[in-house]
Amino acid sequence: MGKKEKQVKEKPLDKMTASELRAVAIEMPEITGASGMNKAELLKAVKEAKGIKDTGGKKKQLNVSVRELKEKIREMKKKREQCLEQDDKEMADIYRRRISRLKKKTRKAA
Repeated sequence: MGKKEKQVKEKPLDKMTASELRAVAIEMPEITGASGMNKAELLKAVKEAKGIKDTGGKKKQLNVSVRELKEKIREMKKKREQCLEQDDKEMADIYRRRISRLKKKTRKAA
């Protein structure tokens, strides 16, 4: 009997690594600056270029990006340090809890 040729299935965009997405994005002339993008940005740009509408998948989409959340965490840490220097333990504890919540949001957003 004849040999069956295996069909090569293309990996879904959501499952690709950042380097694989970057390689796909570089091939597309519509996308510029692919080498400086992170995975989420690459995924969004490739989907827009291919005309794929993002349904959101299983995870809830957060309105805030991870970068913005991490910037807020840095600000909170500075405020917490100031409170600790002034021996204001109550406010330092409040900032600690806020930082913890923001960290949880970054994990959900990633």
